[in-house]
Amino acid sequence: QVQLVESGGGLVQAGGSLRLSCAASGRTFSRYYMGWFRQAPGKEREFVARISWAGTTTSYTDAVKGRFTISRDNAKATVYLQMDNLKPEDTAVYYCAANQNSGSDRPITYDYWGQGTQVTVSP
Repeated sequence: QVQLVESGGGLVQAGGSLRLSCAASGRTFSRYYMGWFRQAPGKEREFVARISWAGTTTSYTDAVKGRFTISRDNAKATVYLQMDNLKPEDTAVYYCAANQNSGSDRPITYDYWGQGTQVTVSP
């Protein structure tokens, strides 16, 4: 079992920045691929970013490329999502998730999920 707890969400104006954190506990964090997903009201959960075990490989959805950066600190068992130049369309609940088997953009492949943190971007 892996427990994930997100933090860092909030209300920000367009153009602003937030840094989300996801603290993991339980089984060995460094063995898991980690991903960030988001879900806006009335929409399906969508992939945002993911990072490999060692942090050497990352991937982003096109909508956030150049604005968001995913990183991890295995010593602290924490994954981060730095979000810059935020836009109103980034408003959603953001979830972190852990995948033991491979890097993937598909939510169904992730084994563990946090409870989510709300990000609201005002115009």
